[in-house]
Amino acid sequence: MPHRASPIVHAFERLRRARRTALIPFVMGGDPTLSMTGPLLLALEDAGADLIEVGIPFSDPLADGPIIQGASARALAHGATPARVLAAVASVRHRLRVPVVCLSYWNLLVQFDGRGAQGSLRAFVRAAQESGVSGVIVPDLPVEEHEPLRRAVGDTGFSTVLLAAPTSPPERLRAIARSSQGFIYYVSVTGTTGVRRTLPPGLTHGVRQLRLLTTKPICVGFGISTPAQAAAVARIADGVIVGSALIRAIERSRGRSAILRSAETFLRRLRNAV
Repeated sequence: MPHRASPIVHAFERLRRARRTALIPFVMGGDPTLSMTGPLLLALEDAGADLIEVGIPFSDPLADGPIIQGASARALAHGATPARVLAAVASVRHRLRVPVVCLSYWNLLVQFDGRGAQGSLRAFVRAAQESGVSGVIVPDLPVEEHEPLRRAVGDTGFSTVLLAAPTSPPERLRAIARSSQGFIYYVSVTGTTGVRRTLPPGLTHGVRQLRLLTTKPICVGFGISTPAQAAAVARIADGVIVGSALIRAIERSRGRSAILRSAETFLRRLRNAV
C-alpha cells in the first residue's frame, strides 16, 4: 500500500530546497505542566524550530537519561497521560506551522484504548493525527518488530520514525533505512540521552555510512547540548535534535513567563548556530 507523503516529509523537502538543517527540540508533554505544553510548542516554533518532538511520559523510559527521566516523572505526577498530551498538542494545532512528532514507548501504544494491541495502535494513530501530530518515534520498538505499527498506520501519511545506532550492523541499517518514514533518528552514542561535553569521535563516520544506504533525511540526537555541538552536527546531518539541555533550561526557570523565555532563548542560540 503506498504511503501518503506526511507533513514531516514535506517539511524536509522545503528545508532541502532552502539548504537549511532542521532544528528539532524535544520537550516532555506535561512538563512543567500540561497547560504549559501548548505555549511551549508555540514559543519553540517562534525561536526557530523546524519540527518539534513531544515526549509522552512513561514510568520506565529505557532510552532516557536522568534529565528526561525527571521530566517524565514530573509530568506523570501532574496527571499527564497519552490522551492528555495529545489534547495539549491539539490545543495549539491550528496555530502551529511546524510538524509535531511524538516519542512514546511501545507499552503505551498497545494499551492506548484497552481494546487489544492492534486496535489500540489504530486508535493511537487516529487520535494523534486528529490532534495535529504527524508521526511517532518508539525507542523500544526494533525494526524487526514494527510491522504491527506499520499496519496500523497504513496509507494515512503518519510517519513511523526508526532509530539507528552506532552499533547497528550494515544489514540492520539497510532495514532501518527502508522502513523508517519521515526521517531516520541517528543515535549519536551507545547510551541514554543526556547533556555531554563533547560529541563522540565516530559520529561523522557513522552518519556517512548511513548516508550511503539512503536518501532519507538523517537527524542526530542524544547528547547535543551547545551551539557549537549543534553546528558541528548540522555540517553532517539533515537535522539536529536537542532535548536534555533544553529541558534543563526549562527546569531551572520558575513561572510561566520565565519558562517560555528560557526555552526561546536557549533555542535561538542553537538556531543561530545551525
